[in-house]
Amino acid sequence: MILNWFDATEAKKFGSSLARFYMERMPPDSDEKKTRTKGPEVIGKLLQQAVRFRAEHKLNIYKKAQVGNVFKWTLKDAGYDPVFVDQLTKELMLKL
Repeated sequence: MILNWFDATEAKKFGSSLARFYMERMPPDSDEKKTRTKGPEVIGKLLQQAVRFRAEHKLNIYKKAQVGNVFKWTLKDAGYDPVFVDQLTKELMLKL
């Protein structure tokens, strides 16, 4: 039972899938106009996925942290602005 508490496999996969979702729709080299027009819509859909995941899975603090950590570092490693990634990750964590 206690080992299940630390099994964050699903959470890590979800964090990675959220990062891929964002990267597919908003590549790091997107122009500013696309970012302003399409960005809020993509972020809204991303956060909706997070709310759905939270409703379907029992997340403890460790699993939530794993989602955020994988999401954050996947985007940072892809070349997104670190300040933007930190803000987006914070929004994501508030939804979880």
